[in-house]
Amino acid sequence: MSHNPLLDTQGLPCFDQIKPEHVTPALDILLADAEAALARVTSAEVQADYDALSLLLDVPTERMGCAWGAVGHLNSVADTPELRAAFNENLPRLTEFYTRLGSDERLYAKYKAVGAADQSAPPERRLSPARRRALDNALRAFVLGGAELQGPAKQRYAEIQELQAAKSQAFSEHVMDATDAFSHIASTDELAGVPQDVQDATRTTAETDTQGASKADHKLTLHMPCYLPVMQYATNRALRETMYRAYSTRASEFGPAERDNSPLMQDIVALRQEEAQLLGYANFAEVSLVPKMAQSPQQVMDFLRDLAQRARPYAEKDMAELREFARTECDLADLQAWDVAFVSEKLKEARYAFSDQEVKQYFTEPTVLQGLFGLIETLFDVQISPDTAPVWHESVRFFRIERAGKLVGQFYLDPYARPGKRPGAWMDDVRGRWKRPDNQLTQTPVAHLVCNYAKGVGDKPALLTHDDVTTLFHEFGHGLHHMLTQVDDIGVAGISGVEWDAVELPSQFMENFCWEWDVIQKLTHHVDTGAHLPRALFDKMVQAKNFQSGMQTLRQIEFSLFDMRLHAEPGAQADIQKLLEGVRQEVAVNIPPAFNRFQHSFSHIFAGGYAAGYYSYKWAEVLSADAYAAFEEAASPGQGVLNAEVGKRYRQAILEAGGSRSAMENFKAFRGREPSIDALLRHQGMA
Repeated sequence: MSHNPLLDTQGLPCFDQIKPEHVTPALDILLADAEAALARVTSAEVQADYDALSLLLDVPTERMGCAWGAVGHLNSVADTPELRAAFNENLPRLTEFYTRLGSDERLYAKYKAVGAADQSAPPERRLSPARRRALDNALRAFVLGGAELQGPAKQRYAEIQELQAAKSQAFSEHVMDATDAFSHIASTDELAGVPQDVQDATRTTAETDTQGASKADHKLTLHMPCYLPVMQYATNRALRETMYRAYSTRASEFGPAERDNSPLMQDIVALRQEEAQLLGYANFAEVSLVPKMAQSPQQVMDFLRDLAQRARPYAEKDMAELREFARTECDLADLQAWDVAFVSEKLKEARYAFSDQEVKQYFTEPTVLQGLFGLIETLFDVQISPDTAPVWHESVRFFRIERAGKLVGQFYLDPYARPGKRPGAWMDDVRGRWKRPDNQLTQTPVAHLVCNYAKGVGDKPALLTHDDVTTLFHEFGHGLHHMLTQVDDIGVAGISGVEWDAVELPSQFMENFCWEWDVIQKLTHHVDTGAHLPRALFDKMVQAKNFQSGMQTLRQIEFSLFDMRLHAEPGAQADIQKLLEGVRQEVAVNIPPAFNRFQHSFSHIFAGGYAAGYYSYKWAEVLSADAYAAFEEAASPGQGVLNAEVGKRYRQAILEAGGSRSAMENFKAFRGREPSIDALLRHQGMA
């Protein structure tokens, strides 16, 4: 093989050229380079010096990380059997190397020596605060990575890491495969109530995917742009039940055995518990919290239960109203799980006289992006413009962010749902900001922003629900955290080194702008008339903003408490279903049917890094609501909340500082005090 695009380190990944057969040969070379670097850096002739360690070790491992990141990204957005095989073949090799790197006693000793020398050095010769934090994080990671373990314990720790990586990857694949495997052919009559643009898309899918499909046939799938509107709008109750049963039992014992995640979940939790005990902790929840803001599993559970208590009266009222409306207006005396979204939508339409479908006609994708970019440019003193780079799909776009003509960062936007792309929305890093030790040049950060909304049908632009818009803003918040950083040390630049329970602050912060009239006007342009969203319709949306917020809060607490208890109670994996049912008995007002297997597709905690960390969404919501309150306090008639001065303070204290200080220090630098829960309760109508 003459040219391997994964070995091309000049600039951005060659996404249009990377093929499955490139993966193993590239990693053979990159792993060999990294192994040689590790051998060299741990030898006696290399001094314990911050710059020397970074030059010798960080350069080759960062290069390998970028190449493997490109493979992992393609595996998430352009999955093929061949690519999946190449990814899974190499995952154990990478896991083994990084586990060994993170637990190498000789390397740990060098880092400890750097730390000791720094503490005894005169003030003017000490490491910068950012470097000191990066070093302290690294020392902590060595301990959690098993560097202090000996003999069989160290070997078993390494085995556990490889097993966890493989099982989490399998979990994720099962969810994707189960989602892709389901389809249901429906007639136009069966889709009564379902919006026309959704019907157009399902008919197109039937024509494209199904042999001998008639003009009346529609192919329904479990992908969100199809599943959600069917659940919200289809008057056919049997169809809703079919879809709900399929969606809520994905990757469970109710489907093919080879896609059942039941044994994987038990294994993953048991392995985490074993890892915790090897490291000297009582349970995995304690391990998970070591690098986070929260101090203990008990503190997290107290926080969640306190919030549940505050939300419960609102949630009970929400549920009672829903049951009453179902009985009196929808002739449904026995409200079932597959009725909840449908009846909720009807109740919302009756109460606030609008539907998500009506609102969607105003949020045309080009206008939403233009408005979002304009808001970012105003608040954070940057300019966003289209750029060019190799991409993995024709619908992917690439942009650059500049300040005063100087490049700050770049990002890929992959907006639409398609087969072979995992569900959900996320931000990922392509590379981080770094003053490179090999050439002294500053490497600018690059991000992936991935969504899964429906692409436009025919020559029409994509139409976004208000939820889609909020999701886009959310992921952009993560992207700005990564791209606007001014920290030059890669370990604490952008999102790196930020406590996991604070990392959602910038993302959830951005969601608030989707509820501001001044902002909404710039995001909307009706697909047929070109009109902005009318004020009367916006006012109804604001009134409906906290519709069922009590129920939604309890639902998030249910997931968070389940996650924390699963990882804090040794042996909980023996009956995961029973544990989840116990949590629901404690906090839920809307208990799903006995066959529901939500946990079998709960990728966040079984395959996504949120193990004993899902609470961080709620924890960070306290921070983000309080941070946003600073913009509300400074609002004025002329500019609304888009105050450039407050934007600059927020940018400098939180976005630019990244992980170079603790999240609490960053927050206090912006707000001048510790966070308060008041703004969150006010924003959610529970004050």
